[in-house]
Amino acid sequence: MPKTIGIIGGMSPESTIEYYQYIVRTYTQRFGDHAYPEIIIYSVSFEQYIEWPAQGRWDLIAEGLSTAAKRLESAGTDFIIIATNTMHIVFDQVQASVNVPMINLLEVVGDAILKKGLNTVGLLGTRYTMEAEDLYPKALSKKGITVVIPDESGRDFVNRVIYDELIKGEIREESHRGFLKVILEMAERGAQGVILGCTEIPLLVKAEDTPLVLFDTTLLHAEAALGFALD
Repeated sequence: MPKTIGIIGGMSPESTIEYYQYIVRTYTQRFGDHAYPEIIIYSVSFEQYIEWPAQGRWDLIAEGLSTAAKRLESAGTDFIIIATNTMHIVFDQVQASVNVPMINLLEVVGDAILKKGLNTVGLLGTRYTMEAEDLYPKALSKKGITVVIPDESGRDFVNRVIYDELIKGEIREESHRGFLKVILEMAERGAQGVILGCTEIPLLVKAEDTPLVLFDTTLLHAEAALGFALD
């Protein structure tokens, strides 16, 4: 029997839906039946996870996500994923709170970059994801990968679009063009590929939009979860 997948979701609903649909539909496409793994989703109330980072209360975030992880463990999940990039800042604390394994998104993305033979990548995400030195830069430097982030105005723009539009499911053409401009600027600074480091960004930016390699963290993480469930 496949392992039961636990997903800590709700940050935002759009990304949680993408995870669920990818796992279920990819299984059915590959195997031709509907015996996909059982999935238990714990959807947190997102408002706190918007307010707490702004207050610098990562201790409360770790506590809240640990509670969610424990509930998934109690419900019978065999392993857990956090369906968002930014909250991986407290991944180690959450993992320490449960006995079942968790799949670290940063490790999955780093391995995908190495598989493509790249050593310098741009990063798009929330302000916290782009500016946190102990998130992508720390994790990927261990693999010999350099991370390039947008300049301050670029970070402001990307962060605003994520919170004001994408988490609400709004897709605007002017924001699409703005993201492509930011990507071009990072390419001019040496980026060979771009991490779409917020699980909503793939709703706005597609592979056909740029010659750079795009690393869709949602799909990479969901694929790793499916593979682990079937292993």
